[in-house]
Amino acid sequence: MPPTATRTVSLLVNGGARRGRGTLAAAHAALARSGLGEVTVHTVTEGADLAGTLHAITATAPDLLVVGGGDGTVSCAAGAVAGTRTTLGVLPLGTANDFARTLQIPSELDAAIRTLVEGKVVDVDLGRVDGATADSRARAYLNVASIGLSTGVTHALSPRAKRLLGPAAYPVATVRAFRRHRPFTACLSFPDGDHPDLEMTDLLQVAVGNGRHYGGGNAVSPVASLDDHLLDVYAIGRGRMRDHVSIARLFRDGRFVEHDRVVHVRTRRVQVLTDQPMPVNLDGEIAARTPASFTVERNAVRVVVPHASTAATLDGPPAP
Repeated sequence: MPPTATRTVSLLVNGGARRGRGTLAAAHAALARSGLGEVTVHTVTEGADLAGTLHAITATAPDLLVVGGGDGTVSCAAGAVAGTRTTLGVLPLGTANDFARTLQIPSELDAAIRTLVEGKVVDVDLGRVDGATADSRARAYLNVASIGLSTGVTHALSPRAKRLLGPAAYPVATVRAFRRHRPFTACLSFPDGDHPDLEMTDLLQVAVGNGRHYGGGNAVSPVASLDDHLLDVYAIGRGRMRDHVSIARLFRDGRFVEHDRVVHVRTRRVQVLTDQPMPVNLDGEIAARTPASFTVERNAVRVVVPHASTAATLDGPPAP
């Protein structure tokens, strides 16, 4: 359904996002002027309220769910609408906004809303992790799930730092997390038999990417895509400081996966077992623990993007 044909619109803004404060009224007014349809407004300020609010919204089956927040909020919303007729619209109000960056959705509010009116609909893949979660459900993510250093980065990212520094808060938090990091051992197995099992020790990080960008613009790999129906899996050995400096220089375009301290494979499913249970970071939110199984759902979510965006196409029905 083209965005202009939308009849019912739900707007959800996370007031706890970096730019979420004070945005709800402006976003509602702009959507009301857009002519997209009747707008129902929802807001959350605590992460604990997000799942329940999304459940209530999706029960009404709106044509368009517009979500204002960061990557964690958008990922939760994507998981809620996956496989339904509801199309997702994004207002990037977080710190990194890597999902919006990948799809070339503008960060300025009025421009993002113009995208909802004038843009096109594409479908993108959705990552799922089935690990130890509080409610025993598989959790969704759009960009990257990671184990190791990234969870330390998440703990080191204070709301104040994100508000003051924006994406620059990520390298600052990374340096702090690196100093406290303890290496770990992991075994990666591939249920489809497309790769042999990998057993690795002295690790810095293991990541399973569904999308292209993470951490404020870093690339998962040179070939990573939201629309390729594959997961990009990489593991980084701890190594020496000079190794990490040489790897870090290649984060922006994803060429770090070619470094001899990095193992990189592409697959549809992977299981990760660590020497002791470890937290899993899903798009900036600690939401599961190892052991965990990761899968990709092909074309699971429909999203409105600018006409000029080339990151994805509308090439299949949503995953059941």
